[in-house]
Amino acid sequence: MLNRQFDKSRLPSRHVTEGPSRAPHRSYYYAMGLTEDEIHRPFVGVATCWNEAAPCNISLNRQAQAVKVGVKSGGGTPREFTTITVTDGIAMGHEGMRSSLASREAIADTVELTMRGHCYDAIVGLAGCDKSLPGMMMAMVRLNVPSVFIYGGSILPGRLDGKDVTVQDVFEAVGQHQAGNYSDAELEVLERVACPSAGACGGQFTANTMACVSEAIGLALPNSSGAPAPYESRDQYAIASGEQVMNLIERNIRPRDIVTLKSLQNAARIVACTGGSTNAGLHLPAIAHEAGIDFYLDDVCEIFRDTPYFVDLKPGGTYVAKDLYEAGGVPVVMRELRKAGLIHEDCMTVTGRTMGEELDLIDREADGKVIYPAATPISKTGGVVGLKGNLAPGGAIVKVAGMTEEQQVFSGPARVFECEEEAFAAVQARTYKEGEVLVIRNEGPAGGPGMREMLATTAALSGQGMGKKVALITDGRFSGATRGFCVGHVGPEAAHGGPIALVKNGDIITLNALTGELSVALTDDELAARKAEWAGPRQTIYASGALWKYAQLVGETYKGAVTHPGGKAELHVYADL
Repeated sequence: MLNRQFDKSRLPSRHVTEGPSRAPHRSYYYAMGLTEDEIHRPFVGVATCWNEAAPCNISLNRQAQAVKVGVKSGGGTPREFTTITVTDGIAMGHEGMRSSLASREAIADTVELTMRGHCYDAIVGLAGCDKSLPGMMMAMVRLNVPSVFIYGGSILPGRLDGKDVTVQDVFEAVGQHQAGNYSDAELEVLERVACPSAGACGGQFTANTMACVSEAIGLALPNSSGAPAPYESRDQYAIASGEQVMNLIERNIRPRDIVTLKSLQNAARIVACTGGSTNAGLHLPAIAHEAGIDFYLDDVCEIFRDTPYFVDLKPGGTYVAKDLYEAGGVPVVMRELRKAGLIHEDCMTVTGRTMGEELDLIDREADGKVIYPAATPISKTGGVVGLKGNLAPGGAIVKVAGMTEEQQVFSGPARVFECEEEAFAAVQARTYKEGEVLVIRNEGPAGGPGMREMLATTAALSGQGMGKKVALITDGRFSGATRGFCVGHVGPEAAHGGPIALVKNGDIITLNALTGELSVALTDDELAARKAEWAGPRQTIYASGALWKYAQLVGETYKGAVTHPGGKAELHVYADL
């Protein structure tokens, strides 16, 4: 342990460890085996989303022990605690998915409450699944204590018939099975080999997208997001994260010194160039909100529009997170973005150095296979684009990675479904038609409630070979594993009387990812007349409990679907109490 002396007179933990009046509090720490010296050192919360819900979180408990070693060697006293996770892969395709986005707020809130209640001075946060990553980063920015984020790591790919397979393949195999093209026995084999280890889904789905964001935004150590969860080499990053948070306390470098408008723009770049999840269009505005920064869906999509797509990852591409790590990881990708003049180099990171200074240390080049040179990208615009128009005045978002320009324009008659279950049943029964635009409404943050992802439906369409023959729009979300012309986040949502609530079967809808259009062939007067006749939001069965509370509080999708006023309304910052 470093023989460091920290002045606790300005640190939050002074409220529970210093002076005669805190003798009762100290007695609790002695009860847990702490020494006098440990009690008077800075207290570092080591927060994990460990649980036994799914492989993405199962290794976080072990990794937290390595973080604690680092905190101790850096002169601090670690205090481990856990929060919840709702894992999308398990929650997908049923009522459980309503809990997913709401869990992001619960994670941020419970980390905040634990830190406040026990007066911890800093935090190292470990997260493994889709909503736990932004939830943990939101808490860090909200509290504004010295913080280091660390991802739990991705799953190793499965192997079948000489090819890498992921859980995306299993979801799509369900569609093939329903179409009669995949036997029971083949499905049983695939489900047994697709997920061979601990870790989050292996493609550039939401977890790996937000893991890349954690590095690009500056809250995680460089390359810390890359090593797969089963690699015990992850412990080195965990130890280093624990040591580094002590350096941040010493230098008083805080999350809001790191998370700025410029660093948020850097984060959006990494999403675009890797063909990342559309869910970043929710999570980046929500992280910005905690710092009181206006960075909305439009701002994210503006960056997506002029960022080349040059990292060939599933679902639109070929490779998985392990391959990206072996090709040099996020630092090499950021270095390519720098060559193209597309990042802000003066942003501070948790290393205490700027992004530019960190990239000066990288000498590895793009391999041309997983990471293409930015100068010769897979496509000239980002893998995710924003859409707007009279059907989505509040914006919408679509992942186009892997789609040709011809596939990015679609026009057809609407086939309207009032919820995901209706749409999934129609897909199973093949009662939809080629050329239609499937409209799934009442699935927004408030109207769902919970803004469910539609992977079961989209994967079934892909499995039936219809992923490119229909389009799909919703005020809900899509999984990062979704493929095809699937537009999510349509706002305002149906429950708030947005135009998606007014569409009828047969209305001609036009989607154009090249020009950014999402429109319905109705005049303003026709839409106004339908709005006057609208019967109001669809009734849900959630009339009490956490989802009811979430539906009352949640704001507009384009602002990140957040549930509190954010940094702009603060009258204090926790770190300064």
